[in-house]
Amino acid sequence: MGLRSFLHRLTAPNHGDRTYQSSLGTVKLVCIVDNSLKMGKGKIAAQVGHASVKAALQAAEKYPDEMAVWMSSGQQKVVLKAMSASDMEIALTAAKSAHLPTCSIHDAGRTQIPSGSRTVIAIGPASEIEIDAITGDLKLL
Repeated sequence: MGLRSFLHRLTAPNHGDRTYQSSLGTVKLVCIVDNSLKMGKGKIAAQVGHASVKAALQAAEKYPDEMAVWMSSGQQKVVLKAMSASDMEIALTAAKSAHLPTCSIHDAGRTQIPSGSRTVIAIGPASEIEIDAITGDLKLL
């Protein structure tokens, strides 16, 4: 099996497998960008990519049921914006209190923003209902 086939098999939705679907409902990943940093579009895309990969790798290890549903249902991702670092901190704290998968991305500071700046947080993959309870007031990027 070639690399392309392997990646397709790993990421393509499997519409026949609904093992965990009934108990978890819709599962998604939400990335929240710190809009106050005024990053360029390419920088935002790279930081969201870092957050998505890190969140998926962590979820595969610690939240296998949520990860299985997310992988088999198309890997829904939503990108939201926070108007400040404190808005991101509030969402991150609430997600951790709800025992949802979370991760933070801090920039190395080689290009547009200061080293150590938290650029993106990710919540999930987890239940859409639980995530929306925390992020419902944030706007799409």
